Amino acid sequence: MENSKKIKLSTSSKAFYVIAYVMVTLMALVCILPFIMLISGSFTSEQFLRFNGLGLFPGEFSTEAYGIIFKTPEKIIRAYGVSIFITVVGTFLGLFLTTMTAYVISRKDFKYRNALSFFFYFTTLFNGGMVSTYIYYIRYLHLKDNLLALIIPGMFNVFYLLIMRTFVQTVPTELIESGKLDGAGEYRIFFSIVLPLLKPGLATIGLFLALGYWNDWYNAMLYMNTEAFYPLQYMLYSIQQQTQALAQIASKAGITVANLPSTSLKLAMAVVATGPIVILYPFVQKYFVKGITVGSVKG
Repeated sequence: MENSKKIKLSTSSKAFYVIAYVMVTLMALVCILPFIMLISGSFTSEQFLRFNGLGLFPGEFSTEAYGIIFKTPEKIIRAYGVSIFITVVGTFLGLFLTTMTAYVISRKDFKYRNALSFFFYFTTLFNGGMVSTYIYYIRYLHLKDNLLALIIPGMFNVFYLLIMRTFVQTVPTELIESGKLDGAGEYRIFFSIVLPLLKPGLATIGLFLALGYWNDWYNAMLYMNTEAFYPLQYMLYSIQQQTQALAQIASKAGITVANLPSTSLKLAMAVVATGPIVILYPFVQKYFVKGITVGSVKG
């Protein structure tokens, strides 16, 4: 009787795992197929895309879209360098500022933590708006054509601060008290005790910050006039705008523009822009998943 129960339990468990793996595989295919079609479409001729649409494999193989993007490779390489620089520096500074602030407002012995928390939360409901921000950055901070104009706006986010505060609150207060008893100061406690325990939170917020910096093109449009300071996203945006302008001019002049890349160019730009992030994500996936779980449970 006991053996039959064990066999029945084993069979049901196997059935459950089979169903679970099938469902996960199907969901993975649903997620990855659009990306495969994106890559396939970027290597397909514009005329084929116009009449047949996207497919899993290139209908008429063409690298014309990539040829337009990399027509001046030195510009793309320089734009990559700008994007990498602002992403690395902005993410590091953003993590440092966010983590330090979260540590301060999570300390129950800090007298003004509630007032500061309210101040941060208030800014999520009301802000100065785009015009006042632009005037402040240009007239008072003099950040026109300055890479700091691409770093400072995304360096601090209250939503990320609230998430990081949740992570800091998971650190046992006994560890902080023991550090004080051993004569450690606040900086020593933060860097030697608290910070090493925040790896999931650092990976989670770090990924959010890095994605924000990497995908940002709007601030470059507002504050950058020199092409040498264009990040990758804004450089690709400029190429797209120039291509559309050429198509409109040619159309008005009565020139056929059916083969001028438009859809394939957009797909190729998406591949060029998302490649580094796709490569980076597997390295932080473990911490990212753990961070999201902790934030959802503790928040």
